[in-house]
Amino acid sequence: MIEAARSQVDDLAAPDEPAPFVERSFSGRAWRLRPVDEGMALGLSQRFDLPEIVGRILTARGVGIDQAAAFLEPRLRDFLPDPSHLIGMDEAAARLATAIEDGEPIGIIADYDVDGATSCALLTRFLRAHGASVHFDIPDRLEEGYGPNPKAFARLERQGCRLVVVLDAGTTAFDALEQADAAGHEVIVVDHHAAEQRLPKALAVINPNRLDQDSPLGDLAAVGVTFMLCVALSRALRQRDAQGTAAGPDLRQWLDLVALGTVCDLVPLTGLNRALVAQGVKVAVRGDNPGLAALASAAKLNEAPDAGKFGFVLGPRINAGGRTGQSSLGAKLLTDDDPQAVATIARQLDALNHERRRIEKDVLSAAERQLEPTLADASALVAAGEGWSPGVVGVVASRLVERYHRPAIVIGLDGPAGGLDGPAGGLDDPVGGLDGPVGKGSGRSIKGFDLGAAVIAARQEGLLEQGGGHPMAAGLTVTADKVSAFAAFIEERMTAAFGPGLPPPPELLLDAALEVQSLTTDLGDALDRLAPFGRGNPEPRLLLRNATLHQVRRIGDNHLDAWLAGATSARLRAVAFRSADQPLGEALLSADGRAVQLAGRLKIDTWQGRRRPSFQIEDAALS
Repeated sequence: MIEAARSQVDDLAAPDEPAPFVERSFSGRAWRLRPVDEGMALGLSQRFDLPEIVGRILTARGVGIDQAAAFLEPRLRDFLPDPSHLIGMDEAAARLATAIEDGEPIGIIADYDVDGATSCALLTRFLRAHGASVHFDIPDRLEEGYGPNPKAFARLERQGCRLVVVLDAGTTAFDALEQADAAGHEVIVVDHHAAEQRLPKALAVINPNRLDQDSPLGDLAAVGVTFMLCVALSRALRQRDAQGTAAGPDLRQWLDLVALGTVCDLVPLTGLNRALVAQGVKVAVRGDNPGLAALASAAKLNEAPDAGKFGFVLGPRINAGGRTGQSSLGAKLLTDDDPQAVATIARQLDALNHERRRIEKDVLSAAERQLEPTLADASALVAAGEGWSPGVVGVVASRLVERYHRPAIVIGLDGPAGGLDGPAGGLDDPVGGLDGPVGKGSGRSIKGFDLGAAVIAARQEGLLEQGGGHPMAAGLTVTADKVSAFAAFIEERMTAAFGPGLPPPPELLLDAALEVQSLTTDLGDALDRLAPFGRGNPEPRLLLRNATLHQVRRIGDNHLDAWLAGATSARLRAVAFRSADQPLGEALLSADGRAVQLAGRLKIDTWQGRRRPSFQIEDAALS
């Protein structure tokens, strides 16, 4: 019960910098309990009738009494600014309004990933609801690379589209947009990626992260910026309606798309993003989007969708199309209303996701073998291999960051390129120029290192053919002969950011200390008041004290399953994902029958209509 949980939350640290609760865990990390202002936590709990543990977590995350109501019940009207503050927004809205009035075909070029697909689906549905003729093109990431390109513009021109909106890309597509302008296209860029002082040639470049832009929306995903465009366009159309007869569609009906793209692009779930996701989840529960409903069915998702299901179940399947050479499937799924058509696409994406996982596993194994000699002293990991699918290199980079706690960039080369050597992971037998092997790569970062800015700087230094991104992720194109120099450049940037040597392993910040018997469905429901969870608002991470492991066993591909017992007769199921071959998994297997301390998250499993608590293990240490 909640009261039992309250009685266990008695060892949280004082407001000053706390000493580590665990100096070194099985995975090599220190654990600290988040510092809490006890008086403020109690005041929050009493003011909003919250369990004490929820008040403590809110306080530890910087949510005060004045912000708590908006945090617990996030509404769009509390966070939505006037879209006109974004440079280029009014010009873009006016141009699109004219195109709608004149019956002019409108083209869309979008990235293949979930953010791009949802941006495309949102704008397509909104424009078509106003009677516009819309055609979209999703460039093949494997064949055409990232972002707009002349072939995509040519395909849209054959559909009659001279006005083109580029979504989730375009801010640094200088050559492609220069050629589009020369060919007579009018281009509107709607993006969120890191920008340079120079901007591409376009009718409008709407990006809250432009260097000349002052905006509170810098953390929006591209689908969030697209939503702001729809708000501005809706207003522009109302202003042109002299008779006041055009009510227009309710934008809230498509918030499920906005929520999906926002969660999957790993932007912070704070402020407007939090409101968009919270309201979008409510829309998703209704199942109005035929494509999302079909994908949930194909994935055998029998629970109501939430942010977690977006990120770990639906999102990877939408991404699978682009990762395996069928970039347009995600956008088609989310824009089509034909039940049979979307069911076919959903089954196809589910099958492609299984294939993607197989390819990902192979590339991860190859990358780890290649990096093994450099792990002792490389503060950033750069791996490149011939035949590695560019569609999975981003996921592999994420796995490397999880395992080694440092930035990772993985590059798939399209031709013969000798083996990797040296601490920086360079290439033997370099082949100069674009006539030689070319690699397409993707990277993921750690807190404190702006990978997008580093990649842009490398491109400006002439080390990359293309490249851009945001602080935690980036994409690039590089010739094989420059991989070694690029790796050295990233290593230098890491040294400047963290000093020489390896970056320190991340600390685990724990929200509360509990016993096994305190983990109940009531506690799970109380913690759900803090949802939606994601980057910027992670699920509460709990310290589970005095838990005895029983029946630890390997399940699935690389997971561990166990039973936990506490001081009472309480028993709880636990799982540790992707850990069986890691130090954590090896330690858990050897600790069977022993008392341990666990860090992880409370989960409520639903099976045959019954709800049961379980624990997702993230780390462990001996008691």
